[in-house]
Formats: sequence, structure tokens, C-alpha cells
Amino acid sequence: MVNASSEIAAADRRERPRASAEHAPALGTSNLNPFGDLVTLQHLSARLAKGLKPVFEGMLRQDLRTWAEPLVVQRYADYKAERGGALAAWSPLAMGTARQRAQIVIDARFALQMLDAFFGGDGDAPHPLPSEFTPAAEALIARIGETIVAPLGAAWEPLARIAFRAEGSANYAQPADMGGDDPVVVTRFGIALGDNKPDFVDILYPVAALKPHTASLMVKVHDAPAEVEPLWRSGLTRAVMGVTLPVRSVLCEPHISLARLMELKPGDVIPVDFGPEVPVMVASRRLGTGLVGTSNGRAAVRLSSLEPINPEDFR
Repeated sequence: MVNASSEIAAADRRERPRASAEHAPALGTSNLNPFGDLVTLQHLSARLAKGLKPVFEGMLRQDLRTWAEPLVVQRYADYKAERGGALAAWSPLAMGTARQRAQIVIDARFALQMLDAFFGGDGDAPHPLPSEFTPAAEALIARIGETIVAPLGAAWEPLARIAFRAEGSANYAQPADMGGDDPVVVTRFGIALGDNKPDFVDILYPVAALKPHTASLMVKVHDAPAEVEPLWRSGLTRAVMGVTLPVRSVLCEPHISLARLMELKPGDVIPVDFGPEVPVMVASRRLGTGLVGTSNGRAAVRLSSLEPINPEDFR
């Protein structure tokens, strides 16, 4: 869950510096995030992280571990400023009929490592890094975008059917042409080999492109209930059915003053009055009401009504 403590080791996390309280909308300013606590989108990112694993394993030809970082909503200009001027691959993704495009953003070093591994190398990036991508690198970046489309659509399937399509770019080193004040949802995915330092891949969703899906994004996601082993359930049921509970009937509850109580002595009579129906209790809960009478020469209560059972009482 989003509010739970992260299972990702601190060494695997990429720091995202923030000025204090910049994320909080002030009076008179627009709210960057119209989707609430984003729990649903975080669940979706966790699903997508599993789908990205075979994509990058196919590029690096190694067994990897992948995970989703906590997502962030921020201005597009702030995101670009955080990345600095280092070379990165910006691969556009069409989102159905939305005018704005999602973006896959990959550090140049990681992209060139994949390029070297894809062609049989050890996965080493050149040093120093080049100032632009070669045609081979651009072909690989395009291939990554085309391969990510399938797991991306599968991850979104339970929430909304969005037709993602990879779109080529004349210059993958050029960031998307968006307004600096436009808000984007930044979903970040960690990719690492064993205990090695991870690399990160970002997928940016323009908030404007997600607004048609606001209702779906604000629905809470509940995990599917775990299947219970039938033999264990049967044994537990038999054990519960053998539990004994005290059953009692309250015939009357007279009230007397403290002064009268202190004056009582053997032989005194306390008058009681009760109707034909009395409450029947099981432990501390009311089972229902019954009629007082006799059965086989013994006092008995015949149940005349039962209290409705609220399932929430047993959770």
C-alpha cells in the first residue's frame, strides 16, 4: 500500500529533493493533483513493474529485479530541472485520443548499457557519455517503447482501457514539448541486477491526459481475498462448532433504592413484574425474545423472535 512503509532498501532509492510544502496547494493556486491519494495509481504501477521485468531482461540478457517507486505529481518544468542537462532518452507514448503524450524517460547511461548488452557486450556504457544518440541507440529506444506498450496496457486493463501506442521521435534526446507549468504524474521504476546499484526508468503521464479517467483513479483498490485451504477451513469449522456458550434468560430486573436495599432482611419480599416475553441472551449478546412456560415439568422459554445478525459484528 502507499501509506505502508517501503520495502525498498534505502540504497536502491533515488532521492527526489523537494522544497518544503511546495506540493501543498496554497490559497488561490491550482491543485496539481486532482486524483486524491493516488493509491489506485500506485497499485497500477506495482502491477506494471512486474510486466517491465521481462522487457528489460530481454535487453540486458540477465535476471533482474524490478519495483515501483512512490509516485509524485509535479510541474513538468520542475521534473526537467531535477534531471538537469544530462543526456536522456524521451520516448513518446500516445494515450488513446488524448492530445498530450505520455513519456518514457531513460538515462542515457542505462540506454547505452542496454545497447551494448543487446549486441553481445558486457553491458558497459561509453565514458564519457556522448552528447547525442547514435542511430543504433535510437533504434533500441524505439524498440523499448514498442515493447513496453503491451505490459502497460495490461497493467491499466482493470482500471481503464487506454490504447497506448509507441510513437517515433525525430530526436529522442529532446524532451516533450509541454508547458512548464503543466502537471505530470511521475511513475518511477527501479531496475537492478542482484545487489547492484539500480537504474531508473520514468513514465510520465500528463495530468490533463488522465483527467477523463479521474473517477477510476479515485476508486480504492482492494486486494483479492486469499483462497483458504479447504481442509483447514473444515477443521476450523468443526472446532468452532464445538465451542460452548452460556445461554440465559432475564426474567426481571427490579430497581430498589439504596436505603431499601440496606433495610432488607431474611423473609422480605421484593415484588417483580414481567410480561409474557423475556429477553434471551447468549454470552453478552441478545439472541432474541421468548415466552416463559414449562416443558416436561421444567421451566422453559420458547423462542418467539430472533435478533438479526450483522456480519460486521464478526469482522
